Amino acid sequence: MRRARRQRAAALLAALLLAVASAGASHPPIPPVPQLDLPRFMGTWYLVGGMPTPFERTAWNAVQTYTLRRDGSILTTLTFNQGGAEGPRKHIEAPARVRPGTGNAVWDVRVFGPVKAQYIVAWLREDYGLMLVARDARDYAWVFARSPAVPEAELEAARRRLQGWGYDLGKWRRIPHVIAPTAQ
Repeated sequence: MRRARRQRAAALLAALLLAVASAGASHPPIPPVPQLDLPRFMGTWYLVGGMPTPFERTAWNAVQTYTLRRDGSILTTLTFNQGGAEGPRKHIEAPARVRPGTGNAVWDVRVFGPVKAQYIVAWLREDYGLMLVARDARDYAWVFARSPAVPEAELEAARRRLQGWGYDLGKWRRIPHVIAPTAQ
């Protein structure tokens, strides 16, 4: 009973935050990439920077995995260490659906219960090795790469793109990727 109440409260809070973040948006919509090859896009991506959600503000070693399901939906799975390289390992799954008519580049990701968040693949390197995911609300954005090592020049180019779309770079965070020492 308590758990159900907490889940409803979390869903309502998430909906309220999404509504507030979307309200008053004075920027034009962020254009998605024209076409996304979903099978090629699937797999492991390292979260290397961006404007993080509350879950990601203290994330280390963050890895996002996309899995295309038989029904056409996508399972998004985020794993990370919370608070440091040796912090507890967290695991968050969220189902997503491609919005029709978007070239597979705009998704609705179910955050809590019926609450869905917009997910725009706004920039993608031709080799599918680096990408930017953004939202019209300009509240969160993510830079993902197929490797955790991304040259600073590429990260700076991603930051400039985000700034050009109206993002506040004061919220930028580089996501550290290190291997935690093994227990001996």
